[in-house]
Amino acid sequence: MPINNRIASFQKEMIGWRHHFHANPELAYEEVNTSNKVVSLLKQFGFSQIEKGIGKTGVVAVLENGKGKSIGLRADMDALPIHEENSQKKYKSKTFGKMHACGHDGHTTMLLGAARYLAETKNFRGRVIFIFQPAEEGFAGAKAMIEDGLFKKYPVDEIYGMHNMPGVEKGIIAIEKGPRLAAADNFDIEIIGKGAHGAMPSNSIDPIVCGASIIQNIQSIVSRNSDPKETLVITVASFNSGKANNVIPKTAKMNGTIRYYNDNIGKLAKKRFFEVIKSTCSAFGAKSIINFKKGYPATINHEKQSKFAFDVAKKVVGIKATNNQKPMMGSEDFSYFLEKIPGCFAWIGNGDSASLHNPKYDFNDDVLSVGSSFFASLVEERLAK
Repeated sequence: MPINNRIASFQKEMIGWRHHFHANPELAYEEVNTSNKVVSLLKQFGFSQIEKGIGKTGVVAVLENGKGKSIGLRADMDALPIHEENSQKKYKSKTFGKMHACGHDGHTTMLLGAARYLAETKNFRGRVIFIFQPAEEGFAGAKAMIEDGLFKKYPVDEIYGMHNMPGVEKGIIAIEKGPRLAAADNFDIEIIGKGAHGAMPSNSIDPIVCGASIIQNIQSIVSRNSDPKETLVITVASFNSGKANNVIPKTAKMNGTIRYYNDNIGKLAKKRFFEVIKSTCSAFGAKSIINFKKGYPATINHEKQSKFAFDVAKKVVGIKATNNQKPMMGSEDFSYFLEKIPGCFAWIGNGDSASLHNPKYDFNDDVLSVGSSFFASLVEERLAK
């Protein structure tokens, strides 16, 4: 079961779809034209069970062939607020400040390729749910679809997703059980002190000095409170205060993320985070306002489904299938699906390309038929007649 010959035969058409999506990027919950294009193609493939508007701009399509189990396949559709720098590409973004810098144009196309093939051949027994998801990039489109009744309307026994990975050899499919991507909680902190003239610091409660101490002190949560065998990352990504060089400002603001795999470590980190900030501010005579937002949960692959998907990957790409890919500290809202349904999230190598979320990034068209073949093979193997 190598790369599917039928899917490879319409590779040029898939490239055309992908280039259309790339040239017309839409941000989270704005994927109106994208979803319309997806629906149009699905209808061309012969789909009759299609629903738009799940999770605001999501699309769900159903393909049935007799009685059997149900399998879900997911692709994300949204773009990023980044201005593209691939000026040499004929299909570069037509919208200033928006581009497909994470490959969701490719993910959507790979799922469409599998949908076309499976609609033609129906070499399976059961039900396939194709999930075209909006708003992965920070706006929890997966959660929105679930809350909109996705699995109540379209129950599935298992679910699978896939993401491209720059820097990994083109066409490699990497699958492993357990944690794959981290949970990511977000925080905003405002430190309230007392402003004064820069020449009279004794009249102030300096929020900058207090903030600098907070940045140092919260790292002790990682080094002294968390089990060293567990993974925990606390990052302060911005720290802003004041404008004039002779004024100690009244306030300072910072924000960042807390990332982990183990929920118990996340709970510990949150508890200590508040305690450390409160005590540090108290030591300086300052006050704090903390806005802590629970983010995406960790993406944790289920053991049984991971083994199955890896076995399928070996049949599709041979020695290019690997289960040695290390987990990463990025986050992905496919995790919400995996909290509800047994499944697996795979990586597919994008080759030597710019990194994700880079203005020069582009999805590698050569892997479209590989990803589509993998999706289709998951169905044909799991729902074998």
